[in-house]
Amino acid sequence: MSFLIDPLKYEFFIHGILAASLVGGICALIGVYIVLRRMSYIGHGLSHAVFGGAVVSTVMQWNFYVGAGAWGFLSVLLINAVARKKKVGADAAIGVITTASFAVGVAIISRYRKFTKSFEATLFGNILGVTTEDLWIICIVALVSGLLIFIFYRQFLFTTFDSEVARIYGVPVDWVERLFSLILAAVIIVSMQVMGVTMIAAGIIMPAVTARVLTDSFNKMVFLSIVLGVLGGTLGMYVSFYFDVSSGATIVLVAASFFVLAYAYQMIRERVGPLKKEVRALPVPPTGTHTHLHNPDHAGFYHVHEHSHEKPEAPEAKPPS
Repeated sequence: MSFLIDPLKYEFFIHGILAASLVGGICALIGVYIVLRRMSYIGHGLSHAVFGGAVVSTVMQWNFYVGAGAWGFLSVLLINAVARKKKVGADAAIGVITTASFAVGVAIISRYRKFTKSFEATLFGNILGVTTEDLWIICIVALVSGLLIFIFYRQFLFTTFDSEVARIYGVPVDWVERLFSLILAAVIIVSMQVMGVTMIAAGIIMPAVTARVLTDSFNKMVFLSIVLGVLGGTLGMYVSFYFDVSSGATIVLVAASFFVLAYAYQMIRERVGPLKKEVRALPVPPTGTHTHLHNPDHAGFYHVHEHSHEKPEAPEAKPPS
């Protein structure tokens, strides 16, 4: 038990493990909808777009969450506006806007080199620097995001599986997608300090993909994804503490190990399942018989012989003539 208790003596570890668990859970919840929509690239793209806002807010001495949040929300609105054009797809819009935003951040860093160290933490995460204020903001974003997904559960679900049919039934698909994108941007912003820009996409996608491998039920997938996200954040913090490696990278590696185990389990299950069905389908010999094998030619070919132990029925008695 000392393995689990000793790290809790340090305040920075308590802050870190709370932040990792909250971020892991809310990222996993958002990831379910992203994986089912086959939009894994949007998490990666938005994390890079928000990086530009983080750089600008630091240089301008604005509050990090205000500057990065405004930049992220603006990026989302631009992506949705460009993606509506028939000649430009959503993936192209994300590529153009997020790459340009990331390039703005890199250009500013190259101009003001004194900020290089602080932006390394933004790129790769600095969970040990999480403050009480950061924890409160993470809690608020996680609570509001979870509440919005619960309130608009049907709209999100309908839009995720078939947006065209959802339009026919009167669901405001455009507004639902905008709301979801804004929630995603908020989650990415509060996750930057925990996992860093380079690891956020993996933290969002991996728990949901692992849950998808294990189940075909949407409700079970949501539950498993959240559990895996929280567990990955917690275990990742302990591994990071004892091996003295990057917390964000460790959390992602733990999530990746969950996926490998789930995938291996599913492959074994798929191979063993048909064998069980074949065994159950073997013919059952009649009652009162036993089966044994003979190999008279010793060439590896066996012959099945069945012998009955039932007494033969007595012939019917003929009436006397």
